[in-house]
Amino acid sequence: MEVALVVIVVVVALGFDYTNGFHDAANAIATSVSTRALTPRAALIMAAVFNLIGSLLGVEVAMTIGSGIVDLGPETGTHGLVIVLAGLIGAITWNLITWRLGLPSSSTHALIGGLMGAGLASSTTVHWSVILDKVVIPMVLSPIVGFGLAFLLMVGVLWIVRNMAPAKTNRRFRLAQTGSAAAMALGHGLQDAQKTMGVILLALVAGDMHDLEDGIPLWVKLASAGAISLGTYSGGWRIMRTLGRKIIELDPVRGFVAETVAASVLYTTALVFQAPISTTHTITSAIMGVGATKRLSAVRWGVAESIAVAWILTIPMSALVAAIMYLVLHPFLG
Repeated sequence: MEVALVVIVVVVALGFDYTNGFHDAANAIATSVSTRALTPRAALIMAAVFNLIGSLLGVEVAMTIGSGIVDLGPETGTHGLVIVLAGLIGAITWNLITWRLGLPSSSTHALIGGLMGAGLASSTTVHWSVILDKVVIPMVLSPIVGFGLAFLLMVGVLWIVRNMAPAKTNRRFRLAQTGSAAAMALGHGLQDAQKTMGVILLALVAGDMHDLEDGIPLWVKLASAGAISLGTYSGGWRIMRTLGRKIIELDPVRGFVAETVAASVLYTTALVFQAPISTTHTITSAIMGVGATKRLSAVRWGVAESIAVAWILTIPMSALVAAIMYLVLHPFLG
C-alpha cells in the first residue's frame, strides 16, 4: 500500500510540475512574444529547452521545499504521503482555476499553501520560521525589488538610447530579447522545477524509500525537468495575453529590461538565499516597473489589482483545498 501511494504521489507531483509549466510559460516568453522579438512557437521551444537546463543547475530551493515546510520523516509513513498528496491537489486546483481566469498567480505559493493546509489539517508540525524567512519575506520583497530595479534600470537605458533612432533601437533590443527571454526561462527552471523535486523528495522520505541526507536522486531531477519543460511547450496563452498586453503595451526596450531584472532576481534568490520565490510575481512587478517609466497611468492598474487579489488569495485558497482533501483522503488512505 505504501509503495503504491508513493508512486501515486510522484505521478501527481509530476502532474503539478506540468501544470506549473503551462501555467507559468508566460513568465518567460510573454514579453518577447508581445514585442515580436520571437514568434510564439519559437519562444515556447526556447523556453522549454532553457527550463530543462535550469532545472538541473541546482538543488537549493528543492531542499527548502523538501525539508523546510512541514515536518515529515520516515516514521510518518502513509500519513505523511496523504499530506503531500493533499497539498499537491490543492496546488493543482488553484493553478487550474487561475489559468482558466487568465490570472498570473504563483504556482510556488500554491504548492507551499497546499503543504501548509494539509499539514495544519493533520496536526503536523509546520515550520513557521522557515516559512517566514524563505517564503513570506521574499514574497513581499521580490515584487518590490522587481518593480524598483526595473524602473531604475529602464530610466538608465532610456537615457543611454535617448539620441538613437527609435527604429534601430527597437531592432537591437528585439535581438537582445532573445537572450533575456532565455535567461528568464533558465531562472524559471532553476526555481520552479526544483519545487517539484522537493515534493517528490518529501514523498520518498515519508515512504522510507530515500534518506534526506543522500540528496535528490538523479531520476527525480530528470523527471521534474522533463515535466515542466513539456508543460511549458504546451503553452499558457491565456496568461500570456495578460502579461504581454493587458498590463501595459510593451516595446522591445521595456521587454528586455523587464526580463533581465526578473531573471537576475530569480538567480539571486535561488542560488544565494535558497528562497522559493514566485517567478510570476517577479516578472509581473518588473513589467509594471518598466511601464511606470512612461507614466503611472500607462500601467492598467485595474488589471494589476486583479492580479494582486489572486496573489493574496493563493496561499489561503490552496491551503483550504488541501485541508479539505486531507480530511477526505485520510480515512481511506491514512
